[in-house]
Amino acid sequence: MKLEQSFEVRAPVDEVWHALIDIERVAPCLPGAEITERDEDGTYRGDFKVRLGPTTAAYRGTLKMESLDEAAHVATMLANGQDKRGQGSAKATIVSRMTESGGVTQVEVETDFTITGKLARFGRGGMIKDISNRLLGDFARCLQAGFEGAEGDDAAHGSVAPEVTEASGSAAPAVTEVSGPDPSEAEAEAELEPELAGADTSAAAGSQVPPTEARATRGGREGSARSPG
Repeated sequence: MKLEQSFEVRAPVDEVWHALIDIERVAPCLPGAEITERDEDGTYRGDFKVRLGPTTAAYRGTLKMESLDEAAHVATMLANGQDKRGQGSAKATIVSRMTESGGVTQVEVETDFTITGKLARFGRGGMIKDISNRLLGDFARCLQAGFEGAEGDDAAHGSVAPEVTEASGSAAPAVTEVSGPDPSEAEAEAELEPELAGADTSAAAGSQVPPTEARATRGGREGSARSPG
């Protein structure tokens, strides 16, 4: 399955590039993600969990930079994970392309992923797309907050702080909680183990970058992501 999404950051492309390829820096911006160790070959190991209706899917896996083209500002990452309950697996190739215009960096993200096991049923009604859109919106706002913090002194003297334009398109809003699964999704939820009390998709403990307000590019709505037809 493929997803095509985008967001904007009001910061120079070189700064955005160096931020996005620093896994340990940006991992706290992805709700539910936690980096636990880094291998000598540059592979990162960690955990990721995401809420799916009344349940939580939890994975343990790896993330590695497959290729970096700094001149073109194109980064390719490979992610692999196994469900902690042994109910399936997930893998993805994530390609990020960055371009700058007028001091604003556009980040195009193309994700080609495969999910096996019971969780794969959630893709039938678009729930996985909705979740991905929401997570990208959270990530974009958090990333923007990092740039705002770095430019705090300038902002205090009247400079315009950087802003984010979240992924645009026709899918559900990125910051909207997923709800209302169709019958096939409800059936899948019933077969998954109920979520433990108190479990959520908040960012890994220790995250220092708070979310900030974002502005949508389309019709005044908050960010949504576009997906190929």
